Amino acid sequence: MKVTVSHQEDMKFEAQTQNGSFVIDCPVISPIEYFLSGLIACSASDMIALPKNQGHTVTNLAVEGDVIRAEDHPRKFVKLHLTYTFDSDADDIKAARWVMASVETYCSTINTIRDTTEISYTIIHNGTTIRENEKMISGGGSKIDLGEIDACCS
Repeated sequence: MKVTVSHQEDMKFEAQTQNGSFVIDCPVISPIEYFLSGLIACSASDMIALPKNQGHTVTNLAVEGDVIRAEDHPRKFVKLHLTYTFDSDADDIKAARWVMASVETYCSTINTIRDTTEISYTIIHNGTTIRENEKMISGGGSKIDLGEIDACCS
């Protein structure tokens, strides 16, 4: 993977990837907000792809990320809490497994920060809170092979 970021004007930059480009407009949206958005989008894409691969459908998906950062520079993420809210045609156990598979195995951005950030999540499935403030199972990445999925993050 290769990305080139070039200065455009003032505090605007263009990020060019192998697949396209986008503008980073600081300070309207800071680079750390783009980073958090990318992290959440990675997991959100899993939350569409995993159920689809199993013959299920997820609707009304929203993933909210709440971060606490260190006070001192480089102001790394100290804690990250993700709240997954969605509806599906599956039972609560399967819905929880999709979230756990994303955070523990598939989402490469979450797994990039997991050794330095305390990560927890809440799941609201079909209007009911089925998991609240759950911690990730491990800090070193899961070795469980759950198969390949077709998601936007790689």
